[in-house]
Amino acid sequence: MSLPLIDPAPVGPSPARRQVLARRVRLLVAATIAYNVVEAVVAITAGTLASSTALIGFGLDSVIEVSSAAAVAWQFAGRDPESRERVALRIIAVSFFALAAYVTVESTRALLGGAEAAHSSVGLVLAALSLAIMPGLSYAQRRAGRELGSRSAVADSKQTLLCTYLSAVLLVGLGLNSLFGWSWADPVAALVIAAVAVKEGREAWRGDACCTPGPGPAGPATSSRTTDCAGGC
Repeated sequence: MSLPLIDPAPVGPSPARRQVLARRVRLLVAATIAYNVVEAVVAITAGTLASSTALIGFGLDSVIEVSSAAAVAWQFAGRDPESRERVALRIIAVSFFALAAYVTVESTRALLGGAEAAHSSVGLVLAALSLAIMPGLSYAQRRAGRELGSRSAVADSKQTLLCTYLSAVLLVGLGLNSLFGWSWADPVAALVIAAVAVKEGREAWRGDACCTPGPGPAGPATSSRTTDCAGGC
């Protein structure tokens, strides 16, 4: 006697839920682009006035993050975002590498005796605002990207999170320079950020940025969904 066929449990969110998540990612990416454009203009202008390589580098990081977010926006503007994901990941990876290269060069120049930056109240306020705003944007996009199974959305959220780290580095560096004249603090911390950027760039290039929907555990009684995510994602 033949047994009745049992449809396998669906993997990943439903089509309606995927549309909601894709729309959410597009809105978060648009917010990230808008904020970073303003951030770049303010940081580069303030950095030029104060002769601060840290502030100028922070502004250029915002430009790089715009390119990363724009890659995700381009991906989700198409009818089939999955078909564009690999190209978007490569753009994000190159953005990470460009950021790491710039931060490394400017930090090395600062450590070898670059021009000392003046106090910048605008820079301190900007760094504090970014430190407050960016973690929320990064978390929201990473959560939506993981549920949607979009590696590029998660990779771009890491780019936003890296901007949070840079905001903290900038705030500490500008603060120590203003209070104690410790001009070496910022470039040393920035070199650590550069190393993290290289690591994230390599993962994005290989497509390792979690997560993609995976099959649930074997067995007819389960209908849960798991994801191929590393614990530290």
